[in-house]
Amino acid sequence: MYLLLRASNDDLAANRLQDEIIGTYLFRVLRDEWGEDFDSFMSKKVIVIPGDVSLENLGLKDEDLKNEMLKEIEVLVNFAASTKFDERFDISMGVNTTGALNVLNFAKSCHEINVLLHISTAYVSGEIADGEAVKEKPFEMTQSLKKNSKLDIHVEMNLLEKKLDELRAKNASEITIKYAMKDYGLERANLYGWPNTYVFTKAMGEMLLVHYKDNVPLIIIRPTMVTSTYKDPFPGWIEGIRTVDSVICGYGQGKLACFLGHPKTILDMIPADMVINCVITAIVAHSNQVSKNFIYHVASSSRNPLRISDVINITFHYFTKSPLKSKNGTPIIVSKMQLLTSMAAFQSYMKNRYVLPLKVLNVVNEVFCHFFQDVYDDNFNKIQKVIGLGKIFDDTNTENLRRETKRHLNKEAVGLGFDPYSIDWTDYMMNTHIPGLTKYALMK
Repeated sequence: MYLLLRASNDDLAANRLQDEIIGTYLFRVLRDEWGEDFDSFMSKKVIVIPGDVSLENLGLKDEDLKNEMLKEIEVLVNFAASTKFDERFDISMGVNTTGALNVLNFAKSCHEINVLLHISTAYVSGEIADGEAVKEKPFEMTQSLKKNSKLDIHVEMNLLEKKLDELRAKNASEITIKYAMKDYGLERANLYGWPNTYVFTKAMGEMLLVHYKDNVPLIIIRPTMVTSTYKDPFPGWIEGIRTVDSVICGYGQGKLACFLGHPKTILDMIPADMVINCVITAIVAHSNQVSKNFIYHVASSSRNPLRISDVINITFHYFTKSPLKSKNGTPIIVSKMQLLTSMAAFQSYMKNRYVLPLKVLNVVNEVFCHFFQDVYDDNFNKIQKVIGLGKIFDDTNTENLRRETKRHLNKEAVGLGFDPYSIDWTDYMMNTHIPGLTKYALMK
């Protein structure tokens, strides 16, 4: 396996491999199995390469290595992404949009390419009407989520460069450019109907892949909210706190007392290892095959829905039974989360409890030259993540892949389970996910 890591040289890439990947607790199973031979085993399996998908030829500097890769690579998987909802527009565009095209162009140069698999997100769909399921359909070039508007990606790239040039011409500071780029990304995303810069740039990346793929067998995997591992390599592993987990942790810490939504609103969650199992299976099924149905939602809402009321009840039961502790070591006592069923009630609650204090902080922030900006952004993002999680995702293509796996692929592939119907949500949340969340992410 050739593993491209964003780094400027071999040593930095090797350090990232050790510190952020194979040195983590995630690899304890392999480390226990191989003992003292673990590092030797990994060095034979993985060749780490410094590079950057936002650059042509993926930023590869070693021509001999690049030519070797072009000769040998059969399967190319693009996991590279900037996942912050409010990342700078230039950074998100570089990784999520231009980066996807650069990976495709590299795949086209590979002599033996069998398949290119791209990891996207189910939330490229943006907002949809209540009751409608998000379909596993590709985007078309110029497609916008707002009627009567067309999206020209190349125009967006040019406007972005023009905006950067204007800021630099004014000798704007780096921090001024940073926040101008954040605001500009959100402005452009909202203009075409996407809620944030992340999903906007991921959607544009998909458009470029589908439009320019030619004869390269392409697979696009769209996971929903990825949660801790269900089984492999062991239950409960998770890295970082995202989306609905921000709500769970905020509640357990006594910082979040309400949630917006009808009790029957569905939250689509899927364990991380099920996503990876789908990735592996799709590669096997599509190798050297150009398929009409190449987009897969890895989701639970159609097969085994988890409702907001379930999450509220489970988290209340868990943190009542196993409360987190405050800084002084005392248990944090939680009351049952308040469910606000109307946007008006939610906005009023959030305004009074969170937004007004944040606005005061933002005024202070302006006076002190953005000293508190990171604090403001962190809290504002947590509020935004509470909104818009409930959707239903059609997974017909993924279900067909599961069926074909059982019929035609070997027993080893059948063992790569990714059927959300097998999940007992109460058992998983109580005994796997929330314990894993507190152990590997919250207490890190």
